[in-house]
Amino acid sequence: MKPNNTREEIAQFLKVLGSSIRIEILLNIGKGEACVCHLESALKKRQAYISQHLMVLRDAGILDTRREGKYIYYRLSDSEILSWLETTAGLLD
Repeated sequence: MKPNNTREEIAQFLKVLGSSIRIEILLNIGKGEACVCHLESALKKRQAYISQHLMVLRDAGILDTRREGKYIYYRLSDSEILSWLETTAGLLD
């Protein structure tokens, strides 16, 4: 997030992150890029369920993608997102 973002943009960003499964996805992808098959194994959730959340995160600009053959790999668009999540978790301790 940049300092000049509007309140509405910040609220929309937080709304997208307001899902525990999306946070779990981001924490997993924060370790390095992953495809849906990796996330399906790590999260023990169905591919379709994970894909829906990945689409929301991608549409919000939180994830970037690259294609390798038939696989799409997801990565954080900004590594600061992982730092922000870790800082937020620290505030809850």
